[in-house]
Amino acid sequence: MLVQPLRSPNLRQVPATTVAPEPKVAVLLNANARKVDARVVKSLSHIVPEEDLFLSRSPLDARRITQTVLERGYPLVFTGGGDGTFMGFVNEFLRQLEPRGRFAGQPMPRFGVLKLGTGNGLANFVNASNPSGDGILHDVVRALAGDVAGVRRMDMVMVDGQRTPFAGLGVDGKLLNDYIWVKENLGKGFLKKVMTGSGGYFSAVAFKTVPHYLTNSTWVECEVINGASEAYRLGSDGRPVGEPVAPGEAMFRGKLMLAGAATMPFYGYGFRMFPFASQRRGMMHVRLGQVPTTQVLANLPKLWNGRWFPEGIHDFHAKEVTIRFARPMPLQIGGDAAGYRDQVKLSVAPESVELLDYHAAVN
Repeated sequence: MLVQPLRSPNLRQVPATTVAPEPKVAVLLNANARKVDARVVKSLSHIVPEEDLFLSRSPLDARRITQTVLERGYPLVFTGGGDGTFMGFVNEFLRQLEPRGRFAGQPMPRFGVLKLGTGNGLANFVNASNPSGDGILHDVVRALAGDVAGVRRMDMVMVDGQRTPFAGLGVDGKLLNDYIWVKENLGKGFLKKVMTGSGGYFSAVAFKTVPHYLTNSTWVECEVINGASEAYRLGSDGRPVGEPVAPGEAMFRGKLMLAGAATMPFYGYGFRMFPFASQRRGMMHVRLGQVPTTQVLANLPKLWNGRWFPEGIHDFHAKEVTIRFARPMPLQIGGDAAGYRDQVKLSVAPESVELLDYHAAVN
């Protein structure tokens, strides 16, 4: 296994057989992430030994890096590159820690999240510092000094064999698919910087998503069936209302524009899409939307901050749901576009992960 340098002569290649003495922290960076540049790598190399700093460019790199991290027994692992980078590594760790895996029985490391992605939903969830200035370095230094007391245990949503903080079918998936189209088709040459990140999302909304829904209905017939455990309809305060939904019963039948679930509140850019996620261990926040686009736009600030609960938004706590739409709908998994599906099962994964929360400090 080789640590891959990113345009930095100060980072040398380190063979997999090199064992760091008593390692404390490993930093795993996605070299393809826009914010993971030579400056970030060089800065981190001043506070983290080079043999503990890893750069991944492909799934194969991620697999080899994970093996090295488990071989060395790092108790704490930082990831940098966004929600997709974090979940890619978490899924790889869990694959290698399976009962039949090479590292079966070995404990899962604790994770820290560096704010080096695009939307940074997880980074917002754990109060990570902004990348400007020395924020990222400060987070790592605090962890090395034992100055981060807060730890969050986060459940995960299982979909198509992947674990993720959130997933959904509908308008949000459409936006993410449109963003991918804009980035791949318009984000070239001198437009590359403009058509990635927030600029790419704005362009996707303005030139793809909104024009599509001006001529196509956002509402599609859907049914949502509860899984093997009771589910609970939630009021605007996040508390259960009415009778529980029994296993196998329909939680909803009718037209929807969005159906999704999450185990943490945030989408990207601080959007608190699932305000009741992480409130009940072992359950995910299921949100179903049937609100006209005009109302969404008129109440976007409240929706963004998780404070808008019109009659057309239906919230539940559940362990497992099956969502069936009358026609294929755009799917997103952890903020990444995942094509179109007319049916998907979302459930709480059997495993959870421990995350550093930078908001709490040792007194």
